[in-house]
Amino acid sequence: MVFGSKRKGSRAENELMKILMNEGFCAIRAAGSGTGSPCPDILAFRGIDQYGFECKAVENPNLQLRKEQIEDLIAWQEKTNITTYIAWRIRGGEWLFVRTDYLKKNKMAYSLSLVDARKYALSLNQILKK
Repeated sequence: MVFGSKRKGSRAENELMKILMNEGFCAIRAAGSGTGSPCPDILAFRGIDQYGFECKAVENPNLQLRKEQIEDLIAWQEKTNITTYIAWRIRGGEWLFVRTDYLKKNKMAYSLSLVDARKYALSLNQILKK
């Protein structure tokens, strides 16, 4: 099961990278992302625009994220001053881009419901200022 979800996550990362590159960004998958590294999965650059994306491909209507992972991601964002989004690919191929500010902190994890994600999400066009 874990192997399948990692493969699905890698496919989602590659899909988002292609989308970003088609929009004129230089995009890279960060080495070591998801293995204790505080860096997001994808880094995207175009001129002065810089973004980080932590990709999740979860069909469950509630996204659960490890507390340490999100706190490391928030610290990384503060150190680099690079705007970072949770990029949630849901069933049907739709992408929801949510700032970490909108995650709910629980005792052991951070969470985001699909309802809240739809409420707070930006489209990729909004992020890219199109």
